[in-house]
Amino acid sequence: MNEKNVQGNLQILATGSIAKLLWDYSLPAVVGMLVMSLYNVIDRIFIGQGVGPDAIAGLAITFPVMNVSAALGVLIGAGASARVSIMLGAKNQRGAEMVLGNSFVLILINATLYLTAFGIYLDDILRLFGASAATLPYARDFMTCIMPGMLVMNIGFTLNNVMRSSGYPVKAMTSMFLGAGINLILDPIFIFGFGWGIKGAAIATDIAMGIFAARVLYHFCQKKTTLRFTRGSYRLHSKTVLGIIGIGAAPSLVNLASCLINVIINKNLLTYGGDNAVAAAGIFVTFTSLLTMVVVGICQGMQPIIGYNYGAGLISRLRRTYTLAVAWSTAIVILGTVIGLTCPSLIARAFTTDQTLIATTDRALILSMVMFWVVGFQIVSTTFFQSIGKIWKSIFLSLARQVIFLIPLLVILPSRFGLDGIWTSFPLSDTCATIVTLAMITWQMKAISRESALHH
Repeated sequence: MNEKNVQGNLQILATGSIAKLLWDYSLPAVVGMLVMSLYNVIDRIFIGQGVGPDAIAGLAITFPVMNVSAALGVLIGAGASARVSIMLGAKNQRGAEMVLGNSFVLILINATLYLTAFGIYLDDILRLFGASAATLPYARDFMTCIMPGMLVMNIGFTLNNVMRSSGYPVKAMTSMFLGAGINLILDPIFIFGFGWGIKGAAIATDIAMGIFAARVLYHFCQKKTTLRFTRGSYRLHSKTVLGIIGIGAAPSLVNLASCLINVIINKNLLTYGGDNAVAAAGIFVTFTSLLTMVVVGICQGMQPIIGYNYGAGLISRLRRTYTLAVAWSTAIVILGTVIGLTCPSLIARAFTTDQTLIATTDRALILSMVMFWVVGFQIVSTTFFQSIGKIWKSIFLSLARQVIFLIPLLVILPSRFGLDGIWTSFPLSDTCATIVTLAMITWQMKAISRESALHH
């Protein structure tokens, strides 16, 4: 997209071809998310091949801790992005500026709180999330070095989403490329060249995220941009804060639910399969995250289009955008499901040469991914509700798959089927959540149509 005339770009959201708009906005987001996911994958490949299976397991233990940081970042980032889109669609420039300034202050407050807690209780938190005597040192080394980068990571990702929503999708993508490219260069130097091991991966991420965040902040300090930091926008305003947090609550709860799920999973994995099973889960999560990040990228491209058109009352364009996003996301997860079910050993060997871990990972992928092909529909639908400001519905769908259905299954099945019970909990949860999602999205589309008919 040509970003020289951003106001024109925003107007195109209400008039341009939906397929082209979704492609133009989603492609940069998808590429950016893939690049960011890719360097996480490469981190884990380097660590697995260069340090060993215990290091992979230790890194897997840090997932829920990192998810707490991500959840608090998403609470602000997703809400700010959606609110900016809706306000720009309604031609409320000052409201959008207030969202930008308030979101920046909220990031700083949140980061201060969770980094203080992590710093004081790190070992206790890691043990709670399933660290054993063998994996705790690796998890501690990684977290100790990555914590300074969490703040700039939240700043970068949050404001990058706002940049995309305010009409700069390509610039948002290139900003993510910058961070990912620096990380890819520094990773092998720090891990192998300097011999820093798992600490090197964390330090490389800190530096890359710092540069990424600096570039995004600079964008919002320029006078020529559509949306920028302005005097008075930093003063927290209750209505603005509640609008940000209300919409961001759903995706934030997804991340927090992931933390809870990881605690339960890691505890069960240690009980029924030991550190080897924890490492296998780490590989499984890394592979499936690559696929879900593509879907998240499509959702990020979808969100400003739906938000703007919902704010402008253009319901037929909203429906078309949602339908296309579901179709594209489903195609991606079907492809990933086929790869996971037919080539599990190849995926495992990318991370380790340990034959026992390869065999465990094979079993995990085959059992866990049977119903993975429905996940795209679930994620897009949750984002749809978020984008139109239907907060509680988005929250409910966010919790359905990972809490309402998955947690009971994780409690019941392992006691009867052991390690296989853990892996099969995922497809059963996906099936139940898909049925609920289908019913809710069908009802909502009918309600939107009725609302539109009344206004016209």
